[in-house]
Amino acid sequence: MAEEQKTTKVDVESPVVVAPATESTPPPVEVAEEKNQNSPPVESKALAVVEKPIEEPTPKKSSSGSIDRDVILADLEKEKKTSFIKAWEESEKSKAENKAQKRISDVLAWENRKKASTEAQLRKIEEKLEKQKAAYGEKMKNKVALIHKEAEERRAMVEAKRGEDLLKAEEMAAKYRATGIVPKATCGCF
Repeated sequence: MAEEQKTTKVDVESPVVVAPATESTPPPVEVAEEKNQNSPPVESKALAVVEKPIEEPTPKKSSSGSIDRDVILADLEKEKKTSFIKAWEESEKSKAENKAQKRISDVLAWENRKKASTEAQLRKIEEKLEKQKAAYGEKMKNKVALIHKEAEERRAMVEAKRGEDLLKAEEMAAKYRATGIVPKATCGCF
């Protein structure tokens, strides 16, 4: 029975993979010399893995076999707890990571919604301003047309008044010629 538990414990342990060291480590180089040398990094430098010998648990020799069994059972229970705790830790980390990713995606979606809403408001305001600009432009064109029309009317009035004044002056000149009277100056400055 103790041998079966021993074999199960050995099966649970994972073997250590050891990479053979390909090169010996170079002698230490001073930092100042290393900074002065601008050589490209050497890719052949590999990390050497230290080989750990696999220790097989040696059964403790005691007077009773039940103590060995209790020790082995305690070790198994400890490994079981450790693996359970590790699984729980990984699960909690995964949950935290998923929750963070969800929150980040929620924030991104919120940001996109707000940007789209703001851009829609901007387009709406721009359209409103364009309509106002067109309306004001039309009003100003109408105002300019009215001013032009009024100016034409005033010009016509001035032309009519001028025509009347010229006609009056011609009539007075004809009257003065007929009577032989010299007209008096209307200006008081002479």
